[in-house]
Amino acid sequence: MDTDTIYALGTPTPSRAAPGAVSVIRLSGPRAPDALIFLTELKAFKRGYSVRDPSLPEPRRMVVRGILDPETSEEIDRGLVVWFEAPHTETGEMMAELHLHGGRAVVNAALAAIARLGFCRLAEPGEFTRRAFEHGKLDLTRAEAIADLVAAETDQQRKLAIQQAGGALQRLYDDWRTVGLRALAHLEAAIDFPDEDLPDGIAGEVKTALASLQGEIGAHLDDRRGERLRDGLHIAIIGPPNAGKSSLLNLLAQRDAAIVSETAGTTRDVIEVHLDLGGWPVVLADTAGLRESTDTIEQEGVRRAKARAAAADLRVLVLDAASNWQADMQALTASTERWDAARDIVVINKTDLAPASGVGIVALSAASATGLPELLERLERSAANLMEESAAPPLTRARHREALLEAHAALGRALDAPEIALAAEDLRLAMRALGRITGTVRIDELLDVIFRDFCIGK
Repeated sequence: MDTDTIYALGTPTPSRAAPGAVSVIRLSGPRAPDALIFLTELKAFKRGYSVRDPSLPEPRRMVVRGILDPETSEEIDRGLVVWFEAPHTETGEMMAELHLHGGRAVVNAALAAIARLGFCRLAEPGEFTRRAFEHGKLDLTRAEAIADLVAAETDQQRKLAIQQAGGALQRLYDDWRTVGLRALAHLEAAIDFPDEDLPDGIAGEVKTALASLQGEIGAHLDDRRGERLRDGLHIAIIGPPNAGKSSLLNLLAQRDAAIVSETAGTTRDVIEVHLDLGGWPVVLADTAGLRESTDTIEQEGVRRAKARAAAADLRVLVLDAASNWQADMQALTASTERWDAARDIVVINKTDLAPASGVGIVALSAASATGLPELLERLERSAANLMEESAAPPLTRARHREALLEAHAALGRALDAPEIALAAEDLRLAMRALGRITGTVRIDELLDVIFRDFCIGK
């Protein structure tokens, strides 16, 4: 474990255009209080110092101090300083903070002053969070949640990150490991201590527990809410040529993201824009018009449009009000793979040229934005239905999915194993896979469970 004292700017880097009112510099490591006192008390810097120095403020109490350059004695700024005593800190180490004015010159001078102390180094990306993990302040799922919270662009992404940062996923995976370790302990006891008076029916209890555990993991793997929230819900705009798909994309994006032309077949490839739709992150895709064509390039565009529609979470079918849209709607919804009448949306566009009405449709004029509020409400409702909450926290990362797939497969092998020893080995692999998600893999847990449950050698 690294024992260096590290420092970094904890707020956005100030710029000439946006200097900011306050900048916070954070330090972590055994000599973080030393840095604080040496930057505010030059006499202490020259004579040496310990945390019992009377010039050091009480921990967790902010005081106003001048920040000085240790080489020139020049005052860099005057701001608030505070320090925190280990292990009751975010990283589990000694920590200190300098709250300074947010100008670029102030921040650069303060960072240079810390470097000149000679016993601090600039932190690497993510190093504060890594030290918190290494000191047991959070597990890997909570560490990842911090990154997700920083990167959150919509309100729903923020809520998911807060839920995960609160330990929802950690508790779920730890509960599964507890069940698995207990079952593994029973199997190991049956293998290693055959002469002991062990409870009857161990094999049946273990099989029931493992089948239930595999079912829960399988249901968790099928839940795509978390991954959708992190990456965005994919909505495909489909329909025949010249129905106004690109116009609708531009209307929703509030910019000219796609070329709009009266010439049929203008859109050949998939065009994507990212939106915040009522707090839901959305990847909106404009696709090529669906029709028969002898043009090889247009044929490829139609193939990609159909593939995107099949892979999308939601589909918006856009039809021309001046056409025989009822027949087009029936034909295209029937031929579109994974069309869900309860969730996907039919939009009849160009109602400024020809009126349109019908059950379940949205009448729209992309030219005048008439009907846009109703469309947005339908999209938000469909997104909310797709992301409806459940009691279990959702899976959020590909790393988790990979480990859970490995655990699920190992549990399946354990259930089908012809011998107890083989079942125990596969169960052990499953528990290691679960432990990798949170960063907790401890062999001594198994021994603790064995001797607690079965009083071996009494």
